[in-house]
Amino acid sequence: MKQLKIVNAAFLTSAKSLADSPSPDIAEIAFLGRSNVGKSSLLNSLTKRKTLAKSSSTPGKTQLINYFDVTFKDYAQEDKPNYSVRFVDLPGFGYAKVSKSLKKDWHRNLTQFLEDRVSLQIFVHLIDSRHPNLDIDQSVDDFLQHIKKGDQLIINVFTKTDKLKQADLNRLKNKYKDGIFISNLKNKGIETLEQRIANYIFGE
Repeated sequence: MKQLKIVNAAFLTSAKSLADSPSPDIAEIAFLGRSNVGKSSLLNSLTKRKTLAKSSSTPGKTQLINYFDVTFKDYAQEDKPNYSVRFVDLPGFGYAKVSKSLKKDWHRNLTQFLEDRVSLQIFVHLIDSRHPNLDIDQSVDDFLQHIKKGDQLIINVFTKTDKLKQADLNRLKNKYKDGIFISNLKNKGIETLEQRIANYIFGE
């Protein structure tokens, strides 16, 4: 059985839209979520690179699609070649102070990207565990379910669970049986996410 771990990650390029994105020649995992949901922190923890993904001090400021080359190693078969994927960090959505025209541009570009990017295998939807029932997150889930192809996977990741009372966290876990729950304090859940991505892309 494979024992896959991320051993390297590096920034590749940024793009404004699908049109100027790199060639879709490798399996990709898209990370999306509301502004200030903790996406940059999760990407840095997941790749074990403290400054791989840079968070903006102004939520909603990042407008580009950022691509990262990521390498997995199988520690069960160390003589085998490493495995390569690409992480895609999408602009945050739902920030109130962003202009309507900019929101419209983001919506058009991201919708086209999510629908038409042929190399996307996994959608990782980050949700603030303190506010799990917002209409905007439900709309994103509905949209992803609508466009998802048979070979694609949606993973709901709940961030900032360390800010919840244990009873509230237990209720959330009972409601979302397939969710992954991330604690920013102890990086709980990061390894679970790493393994779920690896197993889906490369097989168990």
